[in-house]
Amino acid sequence: MSGAPEFTGLTAVVTGGASGIGLATARLLAARGARVACLDLEPDELPEPFLGLRADVTDDASVRAAIAEVGRLLGGIDILVNNAGIGAQGAIEDNPDEEWRRVFDVNVLGMVRVTRAALPYLRRSRAGAIVNTCSIAATAGLPDRVLYSSTKGAVLALTRATAADLAHAGIRVNCVNPGTTDTPWIDRLLSSADDPHTERTALNARQPMGRLITAGEVATAIAYLAGPLSASTTGTDLAVDGGMSGLRLPHRT
Repeated sequence: MSGAPEFTGLTAVVTGGASGIGLATARLLAARGARVACLDLEPDELPEPFLGLRADVTDDASVRAAIAEVGRLLGGIDILVNNAGIGAQGAIEDNPDEEWRRVFDVNVLGMVRVTRAALPYLRRSRAGAIVNTCSIAATAGLPDRVLYSSTKGAVLALTRATAADLAHAGIRVNCVNPGTTDTPWIDRLLSSADDPHTERTALNARQPMGRLITAGEVATAIAYLAGPLSASTTGTDLAVDGGMSGLRLPHRT
C-alpha cells in the first residue's frame, strides 16, 4: 500500500481515550494520519498531538458540549470509537439495583449519548465509521461477571441494530470483542488480590495463547474496523481474545 497514511484528512473521537485501549487506539490512529480527540474524565495528562476534552458519558450535556467542541476545533468527525466503560464483578445476587443502573449508564447509555451527539457530523462524512468496544463477555458465559456481561451483550445488540439503521447513510458500525486485556483496570484488580503474582499467572494460564491481550492488539483491530480497508464490513463483532471464545484446548498439566 502506498501514498498517504490511511487516515489522512480524517478526524476521530475516542472516548475513554486517556488510558488503556483508548489511549493505544488514539496513538495508532494518529500515527496513521488521523486528527484525534480524546474524551475522558481526566484528559489533562494527554500528550501531543491529541485534543483532550473532559466528558462524562453519563451526562448528556457534557457529551454534547465535548462533541460540539471537537466539531468546532477539528472541523468535523469521521470516526467514533466508543471505548469508555467500567468493569463489574459478582454473580446475579451480588450487586444491588443501583450498581446495575450505574454500570449500564456508563457502558450502554454512554455509547448511546456519544453516538447520538456525533451523528450529525458522521452523516456529513464520506467515511463515517463507529467502532464500539464490546467484550467476549457478550458471547461467552464468564463466572462472576453477570452484570458486566449483560452490559456487553447489550452493546453487541446495540452495534448490530445501529448498523442496520445507519447503513443507508453510509455509516458503518462494528465492535471489537477483546478477551482479558492487560490494562490499568486489570492492574487495579490484581493489586487488590492476596497474591497478585499468583493471580496474574492464573489469568495468563486461562488464555489459550498463555498470555493476556495487549491494548495495542485491540487498537489494531479497532483501526481496521474504522478504516477504509474494511469498507464493506458493518454489523460485525471482531474477537481479539487469543482464542478464548472459540478454542477448546486440552488441559495442560
